[in-house]
Amino acid sequence: MTEINFGYIRVSTKEQNLDRQYEALKGYVTDERYIYSDKASGKDMDREGFQNLLKAMRKGDTLYIKSIDRLGRNKHQIKTYLEQFKNEGIRVKIIDLPTTMQDVPAGQEWVIDMINNIIIEVYTSMAEQERETIKQRQAEGIAVAKTKGKHLGRPSLELPKEWTKLYKQWKAGEITAVTFMEAIEMKKATFYKKVKEYEATL
Repeated sequence: MTEINFGYIRVSTKEQNLDRQYEALKGYVTDERYIYSDKASGKDMDREGFQNLLKAMRKGDTLYIKSIDRLGRNKHQIKTYLEQFKNEGIRVKIIDLPTTMQDVPAGQEWVIDMINNIIIEVYTSMAEQERETIKQRQAEGIAVAKTKGKHLGRPSLELPKEWTKLYKQWKAGEITAVTFMEAIEMKKATFYKKVKEYEATL
């Protein structure tokens, strides 16, 4: 049975682009039918493309990925998949980890396996630590912004203090729009823009 080169590419959200990873894999996986993809978080174990890839691969096949964290979000998950591939006789080649890309003479696989295991251990630990650091920085940034009174998200609508009372009078037909504008010293275009924004919050 013919051995096949497979590829797997993943981004975390639908807005992100797969092209960069696809270009990196193209030189190794010549038939794009064998490149599986997902636009889903690494913590999602049921990613459709990845599950289809697992079903398609057989002993002797090779899987190419751009970086180790495409397989999953944490070290345990990544190691579980790597162990599974090893047990099934599937070689994993990670473009960002050059030692995994090397072919070695028969009987010498254990050397490269040992080196790869060390590198993967270090790499996954670093990736995990980096993700934790980013999360911590985001949390700290939000906390600092709150202490400074910054509102994260939609900016609050700035309106003259008489606005609510005058708005109600205008809507009740007690005053005209022109009277309303003059009272709050607002030009027509700005006035109607503020009315639209205000009504969207009601």
